[in-house]
Amino acid sequence: MSDARARSLLRAFRRDEEGAVTVDWVVITAAVMLLSIPVLNTIRAATTTGATNVAIDVVAATED
Repeated sequence: MSDARARSLLRAFRRDEEGAVTVDWVVITAAVMLLSIPVLNTIRAATTTGATNVAIDVVAATED
């Protein structure tokens, strides 16, 4: 392959943006998932407490 042909292919490769949007979406999705972990850990305790209270109330209501 000649130098001119190689440079031409390299320039075309650098200009081609196909697939760049997919990479952007993957990065954004990964960031959202990673940032959601602390939020889920924060609300886990309250959710567990609420579910336990509901379970206690259901058991108490069915014992009558």
